[in-house]
Amino acid sequence: MHAQILKIWSEAFKEGDWIPNLYSARGEDRSPSIHLEGIHAEAQSIAITMDDASHPLFPNYNHWLIWNLPVQNSIPEAIPHGEIIENLGGAIQGRAYGRHRYKGPKPPLKTIHTYVFTVYILDCKCALSPKSRKRDLLVEMEGHILQKSTLTGHFQSRRT
Repeated sequence: MHAQILKIWSEAFKEGDWIPNLYSARGEDRSPSIHLEGIHAEAQSIAITMDDASHPLFPNYNHWLIWNLPVQNSIPEAIPHGEIIENLGGAIQGRAYGRHRYKGPKPPLKTIHTYVFTVYILDCKCALSPKSRKRDLLVEMEGHILQKSTLTGHFQSRRT
């Protein structure tokens, strides 16, 4: 039996397109909605990371991480700030560039950076403190990832 493919997309931007200013730190810093199709039947939770794949000093610089999202086909946009998000089943936002919150793109003016949202479908919930960072989450998820998929977008401050 082959692994089921997880498809992800957002109404905010298409794969490989420009991320609108609304979802950047130069706009409203609003997390985009993320839609999922083909979630594994044994899924127990969802985790999401967002990284700047173009950061010149810190490759794959982590901007956001959230875990223990309930299994659902649509992750809403504008997830509020805070360690624990009660209206999303007690999901936890860890420490990244955005501390316990989504922190959108904000590269230096005129530079183009690539941002990668990675969705992990897990067979468990993660027993991590909100003080945890991406490396802690990756270790915790080892052996529990049923599916993984990415959504990539680009951002340029004051793009003309």
